[in-house]
Amino acid sequence: MVETVTTLTCPHCGHEKIEPMPTDACVYFYECASCQALLKPKKGDCCVFCSYGSVPCPPIQTSRPLD
Repeated sequence: MVETVTTLTCPHCGHEKIEPMPTDACVYFYECASCQALLKPKKGDCCVFCSYGSVPCPPIQTSRPLD
């Protein structure tokens, strides 16, 4: 089952926000609602959800083999 909601945590100020994730795309930029830092994915990640979210983005979730 693909999760479409994640909790994003800002690495600069620690602010957490629950965000919906698109099921067909990755999000490369995200502005923190608290400190206005512009977040970008960490090296090797496709999007901000994979870098700073509680679950990876839907495209990555569906590309992983089932256990």
